[in-house]
Amino acid sequence: MNTNTSQTRIATFGELLLRMNVADGNRFTQANEIKIHVGGAEANVCVLLSQLGIQTDYITRLPQNDLAQLAVNELQKYKVNTSKCVYGGERLGLYFVEAGNQIRQSQVIYDRSNSSFATIEKDQINWDVAFADVTHFHWSGISPGVSHEAGLVCKEAILTAHKKGIPISSDFNFRSKLWQYGKHPSEIMPDLLQYSTITVADLDAIEIYFGIKTDPTASDENRFQQTFELLKVKMPFLKTLAMSFRKSDGPAHLYKGLLIHEGNFYQTQEHKIHVVTDQIGSGDAFNAGLLYGLSNKLSGQECIEWATACGVIKQSIHGDFAITNRDEISHFIKNGSSNRINR
Repeated sequence: MNTNTSQTRIATFGELLLRMNVADGNRFTQANEIKIHVGGAEANVCVLLSQLGIQTDYITRLPQNDLAQLAVNELQKYKVNTSKCVYGGERLGLYFVEAGNQIRQSQVIYDRSNSSFATIEKDQINWDVAFADVTHFHWSGISPGVSHEAGLVCKEAILTAHKKGIPISSDFNFRSKLWQYGKHPSEIMPDLLQYSTITVADLDAIEIYFGIKTDPTASDENRFQQTFELLKVKMPFLKTLAMSFRKSDGPAHLYKGLLIHEGNFYQTQEHKIHVVTDQIGSGDAFNAGLLYGLSNKLSGQECIEWATACGVIKQSIHGDFAITNRDEISHFIKNGSSNRINR
């Protein structure tokens, strides 16, 4: 396998958050203890890519206070470059999580209004400078959902990257509890997504953003391939589309990945996940695994195997970050899940 990614440098733009997790499986209304994690979709991508040996830049706007420093320290621990962040505003965004189980869903409450990121303004980031040494730019649909202002700055980044010929990857990442500023996602997202060469999406978000529908009685594979053909009309630079699919099998989860890359279709086997420790961030890990494979010029099949393995492994790890490494992911791809002790 080619793992020479020394010339690769992936920049991401998004909101850095503190995740406030209700402890011990309690509900919000039972909470008497909160556990804090650092997270955010684009930060999660950077952390895993950095562990896989790829240079990463995380770009955001932060307040100048100790909570922001706590979050930045956590990124720096995993060798994510934060020197391109800008400072201003009054507060870091928060989100609160009540963990579900096999009976009820997990719940999320956002507290992101008027955060430093939500109140970012155009021209506060010099994208020409920020992208001077960057070989790839990644963003997600969460940023335009946070605020109109964040969406405008995201567009600045996308247009600059496109002008410079930097490949752009995106994650559709629709969040129904965001988009509270009077715009429907279909008014904003198509204009931003049109420049992507690589995207990770799901069928629901594609319908919300573009109005593209497929037959729900058709197979996942048929719906995926039909969606790609329809999406190419809206996204003319698109070369690579990936999706993860999750279904229930009694108490277990079935998880697989599908990919179209440069005209060829690939898919993984269905992985059976008997215990989910923490599902949040699994889509970001899937993104990072895909970008790792593409950066290393792996085959299409290897790329989707890496993306899916990263998505599965993340679900065994507490917090937003996928704390893993190349050896562990390679072992999973070859051998699947294991309850043996590595000693």
